[in-house]
Amino acid sequence: MKTTPAKRSPNHLQQAGIFALQGLNQLLWPAVCINCRDSICETDNSLCKTCWAELLAGTGGDYCPRCGRDASRYGLLEGACPDCQGKEIYFDRIARAGFYTDALREMILAFKLSGRTELDSVLGFLANAALQGGGFSDAIEIFVPVPIHWSRRLARGFNQSQIIAGRLKHPRAKVNTDLVRIRRTKTQAAMATAAQRARNVAGAFAVRFGHKFAGRRICLVDDIKTTGATLNECAKTLKEAGASKVFALVLAVAGQKVG
Repeated sequence: MKTTPAKRSPNHLQQAGIFALQGLNQLLWPAVCINCRDSICETDNSLCKTCWAELLAGTGGDYCPRCGRDASRYGLLEGACPDCQGKEIYFDRIARAGFYTDALREMILAFKLSGRTELDSVLGFLANAALQGGGFSDAIEIFVPVPIHWSRRLARGFNQSQIIAGRLKHPRAKVNTDLVRIRRTKTQAAMATAAQRARNVAGAFAVRFGHKFAGRRICLVDDIKTTGATLNECAKTLKEAGASKVFALVLAVAGQKVG
C-alpha cells in the first residue's frame, strides 16, 4: 500500500526556522561573558561559569547591618559589629550585594571607569537581591543615588549610582536626584586614611531648593563602600534636610576578608 509523506505543521516549520537562525547567530556572533569575554553558551545568562562562581562566592555570608562589613549575626551587639561600635554613622542600616573582590570588583570597575554600561543588567540583579535581603525595602519611599560632581559626570557621561538606582524594582519608591555634589573633591581612593576620606567629602553635598526629603524614608544607592565617609556625609546632609530615615544600598563593601 502506497503511503504519502506526512506534512510538517506550520509550528514545526517555524521552530525549525528559529533553531536555524539561532545556530547561525551563534556561529556568526558567538556569545561571550560580559565580564571576562570568554566564550559561553547562550544559556549561561551573560556570564561564564568561572565569573558566576566568583560572583556567588563574593555575595554570600553574614554582614553587619550598620556598616556592611563581614560579621557573624551572633557577634552583633545591639545590631552593630565591634568595628562600628561607638562610631557616628548617620545612615540607619545598610544592605550590600557582596564584597569588593574578584568578578564583582572587575565588573564594578569596568562599569564605572570603562563605560561598560551593558553590565547594568547583572549589577542591577545583584542590587535588587541585596535590597530584598536588607530588611528595610518596605520602609523606603525614595531612592537617592550618591551624586558625582557635574564635571566628572560630563567627562564620564553618566553617574553609575543613578544607573543602578534606575534598575531597582520597588512598588512605590522612585529615584530622586535632588541631592547634589557642590564641590569637586579628590577621589576617595587617593585618601590613605578614614579621617582623610571624611575630611575630603565634608560639606561636599547639598539638597536642591524645593526638595521633597522632609519626613521621608530614603535609601542612598552607591557602587562601593570603603570607610563609609561618602555615604555618611550624604546621609548627614539628607537628615539635616529633614529625612526621617536614611538607609544605604551598595553593590560591594571593600576591605573584607576573602576565603
